[in-house]
Amino acid sequence: MTPAPQYLIGVDVGTGSARAGVFDQSGRLLASAKREITIWRGPGAMVEQSSAQIWEAVAASVREAMAGIDPALVAGIGFDATCSLVVLGEGGVSLPVGPSEDPGRDVIVWMDHRAVDQAERINKQGHKVLDYVGGRISPEMETPKLLWLKENRPLVFAEARHFFDLADFLTWKATGDEARSTCTVTCKWTYLAHENRWDPSYFRQIGLEALADEQFARIGTRVVPPGTALGQGLSAAAAADLGLAPGTPVGAGMIDAHAGGIGTVGIEGSPATHMAYVFGTSSCTMTSTEAPVFVPGVWGPYFSAMVPGMWLNEGGQSAAGAAIDQLLDFHPASAGAMVQARGAGQSLALWLTGRILAREPDLSKTVALAGEVLVVPEFLGNRAPHADPHARAVIAGLGMERDIESLEALYLAGICGVAYGLRQILDVQHAAGAKVEKIVISGGAGESRLIRQILADATGRVVMGSASDEPVLLGAATLGAVAGGLFPGMRAAMAGLSAPGEAHQPAGGAVALRHERRFRAFTLLQEAARAARNA
Repeated sequence: MTPAPQYLIGVDVGTGSARAGVFDQSGRLLASAKREITIWRGPGAMVEQSSAQIWEAVAASVREAMAGIDPALVAGIGFDATCSLVVLGEGGVSLPVGPSEDPGRDVIVWMDHRAVDQAERINKQGHKVLDYVGGRISPEMETPKLLWLKENRPLVFAEARHFFDLADFLTWKATGDEARSTCTVTCKWTYLAHENRWDPSYFRQIGLEALADEQFARIGTRVVPPGTALGQGLSAAAAADLGLAPGTPVGAGMIDAHAGGIGTVGIEGSPATHMAYVFGTSSCTMTSTEAPVFVPGVWGPYFSAMVPGMWLNEGGQSAAGAAIDQLLDFHPASAGAMVQARGAGQSLALWLTGRILAREPDLSKTVALAGEVLVVPEFLGNRAPHADPHARAVIAGLGMERDIESLEALYLAGICGVAYGLRQILDVQHAAGAKVEKIVISGGAGESRLIRQILADATGRVVMGSASDEPVLLGAATLGAVAGGLFPGMRAAMAGLSAPGEAHQPAGGAVALRHERRFRAFTLLQEAARAARNA
């Protein structure tokens, strides 16, 4: 008798939407669905969301993706999410995290930079824990945000019963299990996974002694590897919300970018030779090593935060795809081009790419169409390798042209700028001993063949896609596969569910020389911007 097929569900909560995908046991995507989620912006670089709305979006996406599939055949479900901070009171009630006083706005989004001052004060104190975040903590991480809450919203801080990373909130909501994932608390909360502990002296030094005094009850007393089966599976309430069967295995979650890593770095060789590169609204680089590698300005090394038993160095930029969007908005031809793109049923980036390739079909040679325009796209600071939240964008070489061809040049220069930032991360990691042979890309912007080729040419590395159209969702589903016992462990699940896609080889010759010249100019512009800021 042929056994009934078993299905896996992956849920990915990004900055602007929640998505669900249903996969078969080979990693093939069968169905997917998506719901938008609201972002509120406030003073002081505040960015907030609603955990209740996020859960509603997750539930609606899962129900739609599961249409026509028997819930009894789901072997497991996994969740990934942005590294945003969820603040809940007793009984899971939402608490307001900002001056709106709206309790529905209970999430401080990862890109929120309200805690820059707190991060700088923490960095000046120089605790040993900072060695494991590249030497400097970022305002994107959770302890500066918690310190901001304590100093600016003391009643909310005192009333809070749970401080969750968003992925851990989702698994708690699904199962009632308060366990935190090694991925989330190690990468964003200063948990020392290689020692299986929090460091109380760090929390006391920076002004969060209350968390240490209560034995870290509000931020996690049980930390488990991603994919660990939680609780008794889906609770009855969560199962009803999601349209699934109670007891369906739920795997401990991951940060969204790291799920993209799980969905890609297991293909075609050892994870130690591959960098996972997620290129979406932001960008994230993840490099796995057998031994810890300390890279100034690059987060980590984190033990078992992505691939079990390996150390992780994490870099990237707070704005990547979002930086390109911002850049295009500045151009006088952008509004008209957007109308034409919409008329063609395409995004502006896709529409521009089509025009660029009509002018120059050779992907590598398109860099020449950028002309003299150079962009340092650091609109939201430099996450790595400079760890400088005050950095800002630089655009050089603009004339008074208002035509679409000059918009295309700006677009290409922006892509090159993202690529040169990636090269800087690769260079400092290589010098420290974390060597990368191939870049395996995922994320919305990473679907573009033009972008992949420019990244390959600018970095001198092979850039490879995934056979899956949705590698981040596949990474989340991999967590469910491990929790459901379909594979003996994470590495086996990664190898069994992921497969390589198209590989882009770096061009040599004149193209490589052009990128080398542009990279040197990019570096000079960065230095000039720092000097001008301090003038």
